[in-house]
Amino acid sequence: MLDLQGYGPRLIEGAGVTVQLAVLSLILAIILGLLTASAKMSRNWFLRRTATVYTTVIRGVPDLVLMMLLFFGGQIGVNAISDMLYYNYEIDIYINFNAFAAGVLTIGFIFGAYMGETFRGAFMAVDNGQIEAGKAYGMSDALVFRRIRFPQMMRHALPGLSNNWMVLLKTTALVSVIGLTDMVRVAAEASRATHEPFVFLIPVAVAYLLIASVSEWIFARLQKRYDIGFGGQ
Repeated sequence: MLDLQGYGPRLIEGAGVTVQLAVLSLILAIILGLLTASAKMSRNWFLRRTATVYTTVIRGVPDLVLMMLLFFGGQIGVNAISDMLYYNYEIDIYINFNAFAAGVLTIGFIFGAYMGETFRGAFMAVDNGQIEAGKAYGMSDALVFRRIRFPQMMRHALPGLSNNWMVLLKTTALVSVIGLTDMVRVAAEASRATHEPFVFLIPVAVAYLLIASVSEWIFARLQKRYDIGFGGQ
């Protein structure tokens, strides 16, 4: 194991934090993305408008600004709620707005908007004729979704999903500004202490490249799986 002047173990620990942050943010983003896509395709005017406002705001406000607003503003909001509970009901609770939770919520919230556009386009690309054929064969809506709509939607969504994941992975570096000890923050602290930035930043860059390379392999395997029966087109 590379010691890196004593910072090696902390960098490895920070890399673990980065991976956990990215994976949990991805899961949240996928859930929000599916909900956003469904809302945008809904016949309900309110749902469509809400989803449109959501995606518009996210695309127009920088990620760093949103992260700081959620982290600092979220703590203020939580404190206000706890104060209200204490003064009105004498319920004494204190909730600390954790930097890791703030990072997951913010990144997931941001990329949920991008995932929503990805999933909406993928759903629209599915041939309605096949859906109608499934219903004509007596399939329930749930069975049509599981056997026809979802597999074909994923086939169209995977390229955009892969691209969003790569951008999300790099966005995790922003959490260092709200105090989360990921590998970028550890590298920055070590660089300031030793005045040798390349010694620490190059391993961080290599770690990101390694995670990205493994991710590309996984998405390529998934794409191959969902392309079965379509001639890889």
